[in-house]
Amino acid sequence: MDVLAGLLQGPKARGAFVLRSVFRPPWSLRVEDRAPVSLVTMVRGDAWVMPDSATPVLLRPGDLAVLRGPDPYTLADDQGTPVRVIVGPDQRCTTVDGTDLTDSMALGVRTWGEADAPDASVMLSGTYQAPGAVGRRLLDALPALLVRTAADTDDPLIPLLAREIARDEPGQELVLDRLLDLLFVGLLRDWLRQPENGVPAWYSAQSDPIAGPALRLLHDDPARPWTVQSLAREVGASRAALARRFSEVVGEPPMAYLAGWRLTLAADLLCRPDTTLTQVAHEVGYGSAFALSSAFKRVRGVSPQEYRANGGEPTAVSRPTPTGTVVLDRQPVHPPVHPHTRRQ
Repeated sequence: MDVLAGLLQGPKARGAFVLRSVFRPPWSLRVEDRAPVSLVTMVRGDAWVMPDSATPVLLRPGDLAVLRGPDPYTLADDQGTPVRVIVGPDQRCTTVDGTDLTDSMALGVRTWGEADAPDASVMLSGTYQAPGAVGRRLLDALPALLVRTAADTDDPLIPLLAREIARDEPGQELVLDRLLDLLFVGLLRDWLRQPENGVPAWYSAQSDPIAGPALRLLHDDPARPWTVQSLAREVGASRAALARRFSEVVGEPPMAYLAGWRLTLAADLLCRPDTTLTQVAHEVGYGSAFALSSAFKRVRGVSPQEYRANGGEPTAVSRPTPTGTVVLDRQPVHPPVHPHTRRQ
């Protein structure tokens, strides 16, 4: 399994909130739903996407934007348009003064807003409700706003999503989930193949002749009782050469990376109600449930039991996250995240 494939096992849509929105100008929508990640694309008309921690970008039809939560953002026909609607948790929509609009502006199957008109803007959006912890390791490396323009890409998935979003057929939710996944993965691949856009070092390191094979071994078999010596032997390098090169290109020593990866996997497995703590410990390479609990609480600030009871929500442990905007197929309009920023 390559490193990206392993990380993408987490952010897989399961009952994602997918919506077609119709607004006549002037319009402005403030999104405060605290979703981990959202995708937005325009079908008709332009829209400014304005995260609180990133440079605004004008989305044109066919452009695709990924917004990393839980920070709020605003979508509007113009940067100066006052906010008219606020989207809160559970996708409840209100006016600025609190009047509920969720039902009164419903327009049919997965469609919301105002009556369609030739000058109306039409927007498609998809929201991942709760990516797993493995997904968070990838999502935490994303800039606050990532945009792929339609200028050099002719993505057939966006028109397909536009057709499928208003259908009410058996299994339609699953169809929409997979379309959202394909759009998300495609944009991530475009971002990751352009290292100048601040992609995480653990991804770029895959091409390194020493660190790359070591990373794949750790991801393929995290439960193995690895040491730097045994990992170096598998890679065909000396212990000193592996330790030095891995730290240089990944940003942390091999065993520190492995410890973080094991706890990330453990957090994802804890979201499955049918697994015991002992099973999780065994699967990720800890000798006992007690050893896993100690390491988990030391790093994440809560015990595995508390983490599971909280539904796998991120803990209050402070971790820096990148800000800024990256626009693919154009010159970035904001400095990308520093490549030496690390995640646990």
